[in-house]
Amino acid sequence: MTTTDLTAMTGLELMRWMQAERPTDIPSIGRLLGMRFDEVDHGRIVISLDTRPDFANPLGTVHGGIAATLLDSVMGCAVHTTLPAGAGYTTLELKVNYIRAARTDGQILTAEGNVIHAGRRTATAEGKVLDDQGKLMAHATTTCMIL
Repeated sequence: MTTTDLTAMTGLELMRWMQAERPTDIPSIGRLLGMRFDEVDHGRIVISLDTRPDFANPLGTVHGGIAATLLDSVMGCAVHTTLPAGAGYTTLELKVNYIRAARTDGQILTAEGNVIHAGRRTATAEGKVLDDQGKLMAHATTTCMIL
């Protein structure tokens, strides 16, 4: 297990650490799905993953929960980049719009999350998922409670 004190980092520092270190010893949804932190900035996160057959729904395309998880992750992590050390957040509301299906054959999905508002008690963000051709797969908004 890592010996880095994650609680002493600001949200932005923690996300940049995750991007640089890519810790494999910390169980997470990102590790489970193979998420990569491609870009980390204050109020903005870009994460990508490669689809695989395990992501299939009964119709043989990527399950919508994968896109929803990507969106929840990028928007929540974008909110986290605005927080001081010791602060956290939780998703209060997630609204996802699905546009088109994704293949399960290693297609790269890239999600971008951007903070719209970061207040003392709540924050809002928006996100989108694009396929490897730049086509919109899904988009979403979220409201997070600051803890």
